[in-house]
Amino acid sequence: MNRTGNPGFSMTSFGTLALMGMALIAALMLAAPKAVGAAEARVVYHADFADPRRFSSMLTSINNMVMHYDNEFMDYDVRIVFVAHGIRFVTDDALTGTPFEEDDRLREERETLRGRLLSLNNLHNVRLELCEVTREAIRLSADKVYDAVEFVPSGVVRIAELQNDEDFAYVKVE
Repeated sequence: MNRTGNPGFSMTSFGTLALMGMALIAALMLAAPKAVGAAEARVVYHADFADPRRFSSMLTSINNMVMHYDNEFMDYDVRIVFVAHGIRFVTDDALTGTPFEEDDRLREERETLRGRLLSLNNLHNVRLELCEVTREAIRLSADKVYDAVEFVPSGVVRIAELQNDEDFAYVKVE
């Protein structure tokens, strides 16, 4: 009963409920993600090495990661930024006469590595970004780079931007 002797809510209890409701809404707004549509997980992999075995390990790591996110129904944004020797893994060109020239091991593994890399891009939307400084330094034509690869002016600047401005975690497979 309220003060008037009638059953129901008084203005005081209604005001309290309204205040609690506003507090709940404010708490939910604060707990919301930073941006609408932002991925729950953001990860950038740095590929600046020549070793095909190491690249294979990196692809396995990325596959395991995206499979986990898929199984947990999590949105994610995973990228690989290719710098320096990493250019070897985004072209079928032998890069003859450059510091990044194809060796026997890469020649043997190239088809498998290409298939795995492009599958990550096609099936899991892993973005592939190549440093233009590297590509231009060896005068590799853009049409010799896999179609799925996006060009960025500087790979190391891109990695820094992703980490600092977009809260990406940084991974480099050793």
